[in-house]
Amino acid sequence: MEKRGLSERDICTKFITPAIERGGWDVQVQVRENVHLTRGRVIVRGKLVARGEQKFADYVLYWKPNMPIAVVEAKDNNHAVGSGMQQALNYSEMLDVPFVFSSNGDAFLFHDRTGQATQVERELKLEEFPTPAELWARYCRWKNIDAAQHPVIQQDYYTDGSGKDPRYYQVTAVNRVVEAVAKGQDRILLVMATGTGKTFTAFQIIWRLWKAGVKKRILFLADRNILVDQTKTNDFKPFGGAMTKIANRKVDQSFEVYLSLYQAISGTEPEQDIFKQFTPGFFDLIIIDECHRGSASENSAWRDVLTYFSSATQVGLTATPKETTDISTMNYFGEPVFTYSLRQGIEDGFLAPYKVVRIDLDKDVQGWRPEKGKKDKFGNEIEDRVYNQRDMDRHLVLDQRTVVVAKKVTEFLKSTSRWDKTIVFCEDIDHAERMRQALVNENPDLCAQNRKYVMRITGDNPEGKAELDNFIHPEERYPVIATTSKLLSTGVDARTCKVIVLDQSIKSMTEFKQIIGRGTRIAEEHGKLFFTIIDFKKATELFADPNFDGLPVQVYQPKGDEPVTPPDEPTDEFGESTEYDGTPLPLPEVGEEVGHRTKFYVADVPVEVIAQRVQYYGKDGQLITESLRDYTRKAIRQKFASLDSFLKTWSKADQKRAIVDELQKEGVFIEAVAEDVGKDFSPFDLICHVAFDQPPLTRKERANNVRKRNYFTKYGDACRAVLEGLLAKFESDGVDDIEDINVLKVQPLAQLGTPTELVRRFGDKSGYQKAVRELEDELYDGDEERKQG
Repeated sequence: MEKRGLSERDICTKFITPAIERGGWDVQVQVRENVHLTRGRVIVRGKLVARGEQKFADYVLYWKPNMPIAVVEAKDNNHAVGSGMQQALNYSEMLDVPFVFSSNGDAFLFHDRTGQATQVERELKLEEFPTPAELWARYCRWKNIDAAQHPVIQQDYYTDGSGKDPRYYQVTAVNRVVEAVAKGQDRILLVMATGTGKTFTAFQIIWRLWKAGVKKRILFLADRNILVDQTKTNDFKPFGGAMTKIANRKVDQSFEVYLSLYQAISGTEPEQDIFKQFTPGFFDLIIIDECHRGSASENSAWRDVLTYFSSATQVGLTATPKETTDISTMNYFGEPVFTYSLRQGIEDGFLAPYKVVRIDLDKDVQGWRPEKGKKDKFGNEIEDRVYNQRDMDRHLVLDQRTVVVAKKVTEFLKSTSRWDKTIVFCEDIDHAERMRQALVNENPDLCAQNRKYVMRITGDNPEGKAELDNFIHPEERYPVIATTSKLLSTGVDARTCKVIVLDQSIKSMTEFKQIIGRGTRIAEEHGKLFFTIIDFKKATELFADPNFDGLPVQVYQPKGDEPVTPPDEPTDEFGESTEYDGTPLPLPEVGEEVGHRTKFYVADVPVEVIAQRVQYYGKDGQLITESLRDYTRKAIRQKFASLDSFLKTWSKADQKRAIVDELQKEGVFIEAVAEDVGKDFSPFDLICHVAFDQPPLTRKERANNVRKRNYFTKYGDACRAVLEGLLAKFESDGVDDIEDINVLKVQPLAQLGTPTELVRRFGDKSGYQKAVRELEDELYDGDEERKQG
């Protein structure tokens, strides 16, 4: 067989894989093919959701499982040897590997990223492919790994035999930390966005260091009980009897892996510091979860724990490093050894993108000043000044404002799904309780079915806290709506949460990212691919902060009585950029005095919605403010520079649907465009009209043009009946991909015979396909000349 006639897969099987094997690579252990790296970005346009294209490497070569050292990109023999190099270099950066190969079956182009080679790129004969030992030696020189560190570096990952592998970025994170420990680094920072598997990553780090014998006693620290319990029962379960949770202020020194709350081993009084029952050198390794919180502050009691065990290697995990005047995660732990951001997680399709509905209330924006001598509903005279958004539910409570917020949240759920798990973030516990009451009153029917439809889940309320596990469990229906202040803002794994309501003033980027993180987990099996933020306090202006790394897919601001559900077409501009110093605002509890002020409760002041708005972001993560039609036009023109380019591509394509599918991966939804322009037009006409300003023809007009040209007279009656049936499906039923042979299974074609019988009328399958392609050419006959002219 002629080499140029072989497919890419044939080139791999017949030339590339044998060459790798001859280099001494064990294909069962050290070589993986078609390695999927990403899941494909979730694209949201109106009510339509799809996934973009996944990234996968043709070959990844490993020294040991989960220790990648090289990437090979294959092309068929119609390409040059180095045609796949740029693609492979992208994968090598993702995988953190230094050796990159491209091949078309004739030879290899080898790229060395270590900076130690005399020549960065050179061509190798097929029989010259490097051995594993050669690349491993060069890898170790690149990483400055000496022989004494090899046992730690090469320690196996934990595997349960299920075949489930860590994601590519988790492998990089684990390997970077293990390498740092092996080299003697004693303070290590790992930054990974919420929902990307920090705890699983921590488990693999601990497992490898524990099994290698370099870390024999490990302490995992967190500041929320649920975080410790989730860790113990889920990711850390393989430690079994070697693991314990420190509880009831009792210490048992016979275990090897300890899990604890900061609060369980320390306190405000010296006698509460039970961590001192351990000797300072007892632990070899301490993992600090959510290390941006208390342990980042030099003056915190929690830092005392880390200082006491200063001889231990300490690894900080966080999604949001905290850098303020008084608190610095990086000053303590140093620069991160690895960062996997929210933006990257969304781009890779591992995290859910989100829409934002922004709602402005009149008293928040315009302010409210009480008339002289006005008293609140408890008889307290209200201080005479202008109260604005910053004061609402902190210094001033307007009962009707709470009602309006509850109405808008309920309106949104009624327009989407009233069973979507929803978290409402409030200013404090008092606000959370009032919001619970308002939401109950707005949803009397569902609350009558089950009183737990709306629950307040706050730290002071045992009944609410008892429902936390049910709220986050994907299979539990109740509670559906949870009102809270701080308890649900961090660490809680709420995979099915589809709506986050912000009625809380948030000026801290760290806190904002943590709250957004409650919704970023994807639960595809439960229908969750994106989530919605409903913002009443302009918290989402933090999107304008340069420190924010993952923009929303849509920000919507309706006006007056407009529906709260975002429309399919985004409108208006995103708000003004606001700079913040990152310092969290203090949140007063009920009755607490703030300076010389107290909280006032007012029942008789009306509150109205004055504005709402929408935006979404595109493939590059930047905010898009133009209409769906404008976005579609731009995206198509980026792919096809001119009408001529598109027409030629369409004409040459054997499968027209493939062009439409390719555009969808770029965020162009033809179905949504049809809703806007007209459902009577084919994808061809919609593309030409929207992108290149061509007058469209309806499917009926195109079908009639074919009939007028007496095209069918060249066929006999049997073939003509099939082609007329296909034309009818295109005209009346909107079947655009008539090249799909499955169309023969539906009426009126099915009544003519089975698909096999109908194909035989044209001689064979190739004869049938030729006739269908000619029919498609007739449907769009003359368009190239007419539209170019």
